[in-house]
Amino acid sequence: MRPFEPQLIPQYFAEVFPYLSVTLGVTVSVIIFGSLLGGLIAWGKISGGRLVRSLATGYTYILRCTPSIILLFLIFYGLPKFILEAFGYDINGLSRAIFVIISFTLLYAASSSEVMRAAYLSVDHGQYEAAVSIGLSSFTALRRIVLPQAAVVALPNFGNSVLNLMKEGSLAYTIGLIDLLGEGNLIISRQYGGSALEVYTAVGLIYLGLAFLITRSTLLLEQKLLPQKTRPERIQK
Repeated sequence: MRPFEPQLIPQYFAEVFPYLSVTLGVTVSVIIFGSLLGGLIAWGKISGGRLVRSLATGYTYILRCTPSIILLFLIFYGLPKFILEAFGYDINGLSRAIFVIISFTLLYAASSSEVMRAAYLSVDHGQYEAAVSIGLSSFTALRRIVLPQAAVVALPNFGNSVLNLMKEGSLAYTIGLIDLLGEGNLIISRQYGGSALEVYTAVGLIYLGLAFLITRSTLLLEQKLLPQKTRPERIQK
């Protein structure tokens, strides 16, 4: 076994760092699409009829119980076959990033829907009714009364969801996406397994830095939003 050579870490850090853009691109895309889908699912749980609530709840339960790597493989191997047989289109040539984004969007939507639902229900509905009773429109009452308070409640859990997404997104290398971990594995393969510890240490340091930035940003944003939750504010129609 080769001895650990920490002096090689900066070299491998520099080699894998350019692929951070791939990791961030996938993560941001999943957050955007997953939040939109999660919002629809949360709305279905809160305001939908019995059938819609059942479908939304069932979706959340199934997706939250499905291992990330299993869903990734099902989408990557199963979706092209389904599209080909059902519609006659071959999508095997699509970028692997698209399959990763689809897979993790479905997963992220399930968790974010619960975060949104819990945050919305944490706000006393009487405040919304009072705002409407004094002449505010439903949209204004929701935007100025409910959402600012719900955002403060949701933010810590949202930050945790983003952290989990970033970590689980590293599984993308299993279908051949060359992101941070994918490039790290290629470096190790080119060296026939050599310097694995140094490469993974370099990759781990980048993920550690990302986690710190996400955690710190979430905390700062939460502190910024807190006064809006408690400070009296004149509301205009």
